[in-house]
Amino acid sequence: MDIERDIIERLKEWKKSASRRPLLIQGARQIGKTWVMKKFGETCYSSFVYFNFDANEPLKEEFKRTKQPERILEILRLYTSTAIKPEETLIIFDEIQECPEALNSLKYFCEDAPAYHIIAAGSLLGVAIHRHKGFPVGKVDFIKMYPISFSEYLRAVNPEIWKFIDETTEIKPLPAIVNSKMWDTYRQYQISGGMPRAVVASLENPGQEKVIAEQREILTSYYFDFSKHAPETIFPKIAAVWRSLPSQLSKENRKFVYKVVKNGARAREYEDALTWLKEAGLIYQIYCLSNPGLPLSAFDDIGSFKIYMLDVGLLRELANIPPTIFTTDSQNFIEFKGALTENTVLENLLPAIDQMPRYWVSNGIAEVDYIIQNGLEIIPVEVKSSVNTSSKSLSVYIGKYKPSTAVILSGKEFTVSKHNGETRVINLPLPMTGWLPKFLK
Repeated sequence: MDIERDIIERLKEWKKSASRRPLLIQGARQIGKTWVMKKFGETCYSSFVYFNFDANEPLKEEFKRTKQPERILEILRLYTSTAIKPEETLIIFDEIQECPEALNSLKYFCEDAPAYHIIAAGSLLGVAIHRHKGFPVGKVDFIKMYPISFSEYLRAVNPEIWKFIDETTEIKPLPAIVNSKMWDTYRQYQISGGMPRAVVASLENPGQEKVIAEQREILTSYYFDFSKHAPETIFPKIAAVWRSLPSQLSKENRKFVYKVVKNGARAREYEDALTWLKEAGLIYQIYCLSNPGLPLSAFDDIGSFKIYMLDVGLLRELANIPPTIFTTDSQNFIEFKGALTENTVLENLLPAIDQMPRYWVSNGIAEVDYIIQNGLEIIPVEVKSSVNTSSKSLSVYIGKYKPSTAVILSGKEFTVSKHNGETRVINLPLPMTGWLPKFLK
């Protein structure tokens, strides 16, 4: 079953761009990069040619012998029966991190053969870029890719409900039938998460056994990636950080604590492990803001941060929590259920705003889950896993900084109100997180 991906529209914009350069898609393993590249080539070009450097040693050797695009194209034509034509054929390089010379060749394609459209990706491309000294800086375009969002999931499951929400422009409660079906689908999505294999299992099979099996297999493959690709000296630390994530997020204060990884652990011992996981696209590091000013990065407290996983379904399975957590009100799960909700929000917020949010704390008495930038505005976003939208923390933030707009993501209806007659507060249902930028306008 194919799931329509929003990134295809961004790839179409790249194709039409007058300043187009070879494109690198960044994103974690198994989020559907290969499928997207091939789908793009199939639907938007006369033809496409696909080369995978993970399983083609002879081809890697060819790139070591020459940097000239004309010579490279002659070689590529020997590996395929499809004609490679400028402007008409999409050239796909997959697992390009396995061939630094191919990565470096993109510079020469940009300079000497811009009529050839090249798109490349790799499971550990972020790690490779960090280590590759010959990276073609300024000669490539980038697009970040994420797991399947709820918007994409809803469009596949119930296109009519998706269309109604997507075309909604007025802030007011949704019709009861739309609201009900949206929430039913959202709970299914939280169980499967956004990894394509788990999503397809969710949509094609009754029950949850196949979904869980796919998630466990993905987690196992990630662990093998640690041992295969990470430096031997930091592999145990990467594995320890990875295993600690459910414990890190089970606390009321979800700030990352090194001693949760290992008693006596220090920051300098685990910085490389965190960097590896982040550059592999497997975790998101959210910094605490010392003060909400622009640019946000100038106010990062680099010693205080939270770590979330790339996918809520994988986080739940890594924690060995049954899917019923999303349908129970048990007090045993209250903190972790909140963490899963925050992770789901982040997973859907990132592709919508294309920026890493921050969070804010005030003297241990208030904490706002996410701070995002919208133009020149700084928007506080509070996340609630229930219909209770009362928030002392958000009130403290609004009272101190008086933002023009604040957002509460919760189980409450879609409404807008005023805080103290000044700040506009948008109460947005959690499933509509991906549509937030539209309503901030």
